[in-house]
Amino acid sequence: MAGTGSWAFTIIKTMKLLLDNYDRTINYLRLSITDRCNLRCRYCMPEEGVELIEHGDLLTYEEIVKTIEVFARNGISKVRLTGGEPLVRRSVVDLIKAIARIEGVRDLSLTTNGVLLKEYAEDLVEAGLHRINISLDTLRSDRFVYITRRDKFKEVWAGIEAALKQKLSPIKINVVIIKGFNDDEVKDFARLSLTYPLHVRFIEFMPVGEKNDWNAEEMIPSSQIIEEITELGELIPKSPQESDGPATRYYIEGGKGEIGFISPISSHFCARCNRLRLTPEGQIRPCLFSDKEIDLKTTLRSSGNEKDIEEVLHQALKAKPQRHQIGDIRFKKCQRGMHAIGG
Repeated sequence: MAGTGSWAFTIIKTMKLLLDNYDRTINYLRLSITDRCNLRCRYCMPEEGVELIEHGDLLTYEEIVKTIEVFARNGISKVRLTGGEPLVRRSVVDLIKAIARIEGVRDLSLTTNGVLLKEYAEDLVEAGLHRINISLDTLRSDRFVYITRRDKFKEVWAGIEAALKQKLSPIKINVVIIKGFNDDEVKDFARLSLTYPLHVRFIEFMPVGEKNDWNAEEMIPSSQIIEEITELGELIPKSPQESDGPATRYYIEGGKGEIGFISPISSHFCARCNRLRLTPEGQIRPCLFSDKEIDLKTTLRSSGNEKDIEEVLHQALKAKPQRHQIGDIRFKKCQRGMHAIGG
């Protein structure tokens, strides 16, 4: 495995507090390192003809680490690597090692589809990864083939088992429930929390991407999912933790794991939003549901000066809206797909 080089470690001695125009503390960066993916999920990507970012336009690992170093000095303490599928990018373990050494980054996590997780789980833990999210929208192998257009369910489940063996904690299973698509599996997913120490997260279907055929009738609100799950047992609230993000958390008595609900549509959590997103080619997105982007890559590749990077960061903070406009007559679905934004 290639070495990380001298760019891997910079000592950070001071921390600041990042506030946007609405006095929200911004401490979370979701960073997509690639738009490539080894699945072709129907609600995310077309089967063929995917327009991918040119390799030279992707941020290099050196640029990514420099960005996080500067952002951490200014108050970013949580970093999540996403994609596409982040594990398909070469030497991703070296990148995680480098980020884990940055002072100020207290929470380093990764979102994956799980296909390559069995191969990488041990190395990820040794590199310094704290926790992991696995996107999985069905527990049925035949339906998995239909949804993802790939026959990889066995690999994903083997990846979950490998993550459990490595004692990554928490291991979150992210499932998007869509009416007429997989809504007959709600209880099956909830039962995972009874058998395994997994945190199952039910996420409302969101209008992201030009190819995403979202409509309000297919979105099942969290309240309806909660009502169905209570047939398995009482949902007991869990005390909030710093790493919760927008999820409301519960457990069923006797279960080994927990169940969470993320409700950006039926009960938007914009007032508590603490994140920025960075796309693979270096564009900061202040809000997932808007196409507004702030160019960071040009600054990284021109001056690369810390003060200039900080200025771009503060431009992004100023551009962060008070809330999304879903449900408003003015709302226009953002055109980028999640594979190009980062989940």
